[in-house]
Amino acid sequence: MQSEVRVIQDERTEWRFELDPATAISPHEARDWLDAQFIALESEPLRASGKLLLADKVLVVARDAGPRLLNDAEWGAQFAHAASAVLGKPVVTVDLRAMAISY
Repeated sequence: MQSEVRVIQDERTEWRFELDPATAISPHEARDWLDAQFIALESEPLRASGKLLLADKVLVVARDAGPRLLNDAEWGAQFAHAASAVLGKPVVTVDLRAMAISY
């Protein structure tokens, strides 16, 4: 089964990361990695209540990483593996225009 994570920024900008099952990470490792990136990028929760769902964290990290980090092959691959693992889905689309995730 093909596994991939796509991040769509706008009509012209999209990143596609094919996931290698040999380098998969556990959901726990994925949460830890996303937490570290959330802090390093000085991200803020999407919701005024401050509640941060795992899907929200994936969205915010991708948004705040921007092209600078998403264009970095190593960082992008780590993000893709973390997003797939934490969401428990082999195919994930992160749509930054709509701030939505689809599977």
